[in-house]
Amino acid sequence: MDQSISVAQFQEKLLEIAQPLAPLDLPLLDAHGATLASNLMVDDELLLQSGDRIGSTQIGLAASLGLDRLPCRPHPRVVIISAGEDLVEPGSALATDEDEFESNSWFLTTFVKEIGAHAFRVHTIPETQEALKIIVEDQLVRADLIVISGESHDESFELINSVISSLGEIETVRPNLAESGKHSFGLIGPDKTPVLALPGEPIGNYLSAELFLRPIILKMLGYRSIYRSSKKIKLNTNATGSAGEANYLRAKLLENNEINILPEQSSIATISTADCLIYIPEKIEKIEKGESAEVIFLIEEPA
Repeated sequence: MDQSISVAQFQEKLLEIAQPLAPLDLPLLDAHGATLASNLMVDDELLLQSGDRIGSTQIGLAASLGLDRLPCRPHPRVVIISAGEDLVEPGSALATDEDEFESNSWFLTTFVKEIGAHAFRVHTIPETQEALKIIVEDQLVRADLIVISGESHDESFELINSVISSLGEIETVRPNLAESGKHSFGLIGPDKTPVLALPGEPIGNYLSAELFLRPIILKMLGYRSIYRSSKKIKLNTNATGSAGEANYLRAKLLENNEINILPEQSSIATISTADCLIYIPEKIEKIEKGESAEVIFLIEEPA
């Protein structure tokens, strides 16, 4: 039986296998979007702090000081793979009723780019253990992290799990998270590259990317803060979750800090519409109207 753990416990386990990348002295334009690896001091004045994201203003400041390079945590190289015999590339025809368009790799590739990683989407969809193993081994040479997902309803999870287990030390868990499923993680290959296998169901895949993948990449980048900002907000409606599981309801933040919980939470459309998540802890099934809930902001926190 798969080990059941809380969301927080799983986050801790994943962060144990992810380490900040070794600093590099990067040319200024290459440093854009990376993370400063050491403080920038001028005459005992701290101008830039280790862990700062290097944007255009930081590049301009460095250039004004006569610097043409900066010490950085480089962009993590993240390889995204989808596997499963019923997955079909968008733009192709579905041959059977069991087939489904492969969407997770498209989402994950752009998701990790937005965080600050270099993303490499593998275009081939392997259907067998042999084919998947060849792809994973080939990708190890350019990966700081490998992320794999499969078909909906965990149908290809055993395929993925058997391959990565043959390449290293892998643990399988089931986070106590609504709309989710089994995850596998560990270190594989000669360089002990971190690997994370996510649920195939698109909403579960999305929640795992937010809760588990994003902190890994930000830790690799050397960020001081690796979690989304959040605060307690009184709800103007009831928020109901599933008993015994952590729930993250997709929602929209309205004027005056009011929250609109999106209808049809089972719809994939909610992941593109939401700009915040309402967190309902495992031990709470319902937060009543007028009570406060923790709201996690998916965009910059409003003033």
